[in-house]
Amino acid sequence: MATIAISSLPVATAAAVGDVLPIVQGGTTKQLTNALLFTSPTLVTPVLGTPTSGNLSNCTSTNMVLTTPNIGAATGTSLTATGTIVSSGTAGVGYAAGAGGAVTQLTSRTTGVTLNKTAGAITMFSAAGTTTAATFTVTNSTVAATDVVILNQKSGTDLYNLMVTAVAAGSFNISFRTTGGTTTETPVFNFAVIKAVAA
Repeated sequence: MATIAISSLPVATAAAVGDVLPIVQGGTTKQLTNALLFTSPTLVTPVLGTPTSGNLSNCTSTNMVLTTPNIGAATGTSLTATGTIVSSGTAGVGYAAGAGGAVTQLTSRTTGVTLNKTAGAITMFSAAGTTTAATFTVTNSTVAATDVVILNQKSGTDLYNLMVTAVAAGSFNISFRTTGGTTTETPVFNFAVIKAVAA
């Protein structure tokens, strides 16, 4: 065999779309095209290693199981879990900015208010506190009859006993009374709706 100097080899060029690489399998010559290799290859159980980038937006059958993934700051429209959802950070678990709202009670402390948010603050009508219980209705389209509404006093000189009653589709009642204070003021009550089901 003649020795060919490296300098005498032809200069390699990039494979064109129509180029064909012949291979022999079982005595039969087959064609391996550029498109098969680089444009739309089908990979069967490949070991990809650690990819540095990628886009799975056009993939199907992506019901994959992720084991201890580092998701980072993810966004989405829903999350369904069959196990426990926990938070190990100091921020806790709760509603994001924009989920809450505020409303001020008008006319009297038994006047109903409307606030269609899953969390919020209700500023009461200016009046003197009393140990006699009173009730007003909060109209809220986010509430279902099976939901749980939690309530606490945010501000005010008098201390109030608060109770949520009559939770229904689109509303709930707040009953309240002071523990003895009679200050004329506008206390604020915070509420949050916890979505729940009967079964």
